[in-house]
Amino acid sequence: MDDIRLLIDFGSTFTKVVAVDLDKVEVVAAARVPSTVESDITAGLGEALTKIEANTGIGDLEEREALACSSAGGGLRMVCAGFVPELTSKAANQAALGAGAKVIGCYSHKLTQQEIKEIEAASPDIVLLSGGTDGGDEQVIIHNAKMVSRTGNAVTNIIIAGNKTAYDEIRAIFSDNSKKVIYTRNVMPEIGVLDVAPCNREIRDLFMKNIIEAKGIARAKSIIKDVIMPTPSAVLEAAKLIADGCEGAAGFGELIVIDVGGATTDVHSIAQGKPTQADTIAAGLPEPYVKRTVEGDLGLKYNLDRLLELVKVRETPANFDAIVQGFHEGKLPQTEEECACHLLLSCLTTEVAMSRHAGRIEVVYGPAGERLVQYGKDLTRVKNVIGTGGPIIFSSKCREILQSVLFHEENPFVLKPKDPKFYIDEQYILYAVGLLSQVEPEKALSLARKYLKRI
Repeated sequence: MDDIRLLIDFGSTFTKVVAVDLDKVEVVAAARVPSTVESDITAGLGEALTKIEANTGIGDLEEREALACSSAGGGLRMVCAGFVPELTSKAANQAALGAGAKVIGCYSHKLTQQEIKEIEAASPDIVLLSGGTDGGDEQVIIHNAKMVSRTGNAVTNIIIAGNKTAYDEIRAIFSDNSKKVIYTRNVMPEIGVLDVAPCNREIRDLFMKNIIEAKGIARAKSIIKDVIMPTPSAVLEAAKLIADGCEGAAGFGELIVIDVGGATTDVHSIAQGKPTQADTIAAGLPEPYVKRTVEGDLGLKYNLDRLLELVKVRETPANFDAIVQGFHEGKLPQTEEECACHLLLSCLTTEVAMSRHAGRIEVVYGPAGERLVQYGKDLTRVKNVIGTGGPIIFSSKCREILQSVLFHEENPFVLKPKDPKFYIDEQYILYAVGLLSQVEPEKALSLARKYLKRI
């Protein structure tokens, strides 16, 4: 085993390490230990590496070319501010999510003093300012730049991705300011045109160069090569590779990844999402081929109050409220009753997150009669759904949970998948596939094919 690659995920709760033999394209060892971000990140990492060595006999792990991602310290936390809610504000939000960020605030129009106080209280890693197409409105983004320039130390990193004609004035605003300000291309240079890739790159670059220092993760550089991206971004990279393939290897085709966690539920779709029904008009902001949404109110530990509201219309097992309170306190399901409650919550979370991510059809009446208008992605023909996250992976009824993503005839206006194949990330390796794809895409794809379990 001469060609071993270590792939690491610094999570807020657990630090995970996978050792992959690149010659055989197989996982030779894996370890998961509690993260030690708040004290010394290398302590938890060292414990995980010791377990890998004990299980494999591999030595000198510190010298290997390890790659890592991180969601520790709350992940990459961003605030977005734009002009029109359904245009530049939404485009900025998509840019942030596509870079693997957790959007903790999204604002439109001119920021108020109260909103600035909210942003300072949230202490985001990055504030992203957009607004105005190129040559369009300048006043909103200039106003917002002035407001943000007056914030204290809680706001240090700012990315400007709006109307380029406002940039000279914005540079003057920040000329005597200690904040780190980065200028990139407009996320919406024209009405209905998205250009989020340059902004994605700047967000990731800022994460690598500055933000991991602030979160204490940089200390791990004494052991590993680098932290190259946020964990959600690694999963998104894996989804793109698995869907599209790479030179010399075909992918699975269009797919959806649903990741159910304790605090949030993420949904990724790698799909065109164009209308499939005849005489349907696509409306609203163009949908990106690679799309990620994060449902911050859907998590099986920290957001149970919201789930209890949603579950009121369902029939629940006996002692449901008491059992759910146990989940909130960190208890894992063990008894038959507890497993039934956990399954119900997992299915509900998956169903609601998928319904929010998928597009919808609305019937509009005009002079020419009835028309169908599509907002968002049509995912009815997507043929692959991958489930990850503890509630799915460790459930004895993971297929039942994933079936919650399916299209329902009783609600035909929500464009969810109709007949997909189901897979689970049984070995928790999607993040590792995403990391490995940056240096060995063909082997990363082979790893996914080998370890994604069809159910």
